[in-house]
Amino acid sequence: MTGATLTISSKNYSSWSLRGWLLCKMAGLEFTEAMVDMDSPDARQELLLLTPSVLVPRLTDDTVDVWDTLAIAEYLYEIKPKAGLFPDDIGVRAHCRAVAGEMHSGFYNLRSALPMNLKAKHETFKIFSGARPDVERIKTIWHECLDTYGGPFLFGTPTVADAMYAPVCTRFNTYSVPLDDTLQGYVDTIMNWAPMVEWTKGALEEPDEIVELEVEF
Repeated sequence: MTGATLTISSKNYSSWSLRGWLLCKMAGLEFTEAMVDMDSPDARQELLLLTPSVLVPRLTDDTVDVWDTLAIAEYLYEIKPKAGLFPDDIGVRAHCRAVAGEMHSGFYNLRSALPMNLKAKHETFKIFSGARPDVERIKTIWHECLDTYGGPFLFGTPTVADAMYAPVCTRFNTYSVPLDDTLQGYVDTIMNWAPMVEWTKGALEEPDEIVELEVEF
């Protein structure tokens, strides 16, 4: 094996890069980070369209080349089965996959209205009406998981689901989305999680010349 490489883009703005990076960290995979050029059209497209592109995150592990966040999750689950990326129980594991899949394929309005930006903090922010159902659905998912499995992570211990929703936690912090004590506790758990602290440090150290993205609705 020649070692793994994870291709990512901006740590401040790229939610998909964050998800892939967290998954690799959770799996205990030794990998090298490769950054795409933020001035490249493809990198900006990944950020502006708020969808997972074929560029980032992209995991190259010896002769294996895998992109798409959930595909990376499943690959890591296969090569690191003891890492706990998915719960052991088949029913709970199915629930985790459903929750992660819903994040992967949905919530477009929330992504557009509340783009990830770890350097920003809005004490007040009006969420446009189209994104409010997304916010409420996420709150429901979190409550169901935390109430069922007891926290502090969605399925008790860190899983793929937490990697998928970690960028939402940053968004809720950035835009001061009102949360009850249980949900704020979950956000705090994610933001104080060691891999998340490491990622955030990298995001805050990014050059300021990266221009903040403006998304039109």
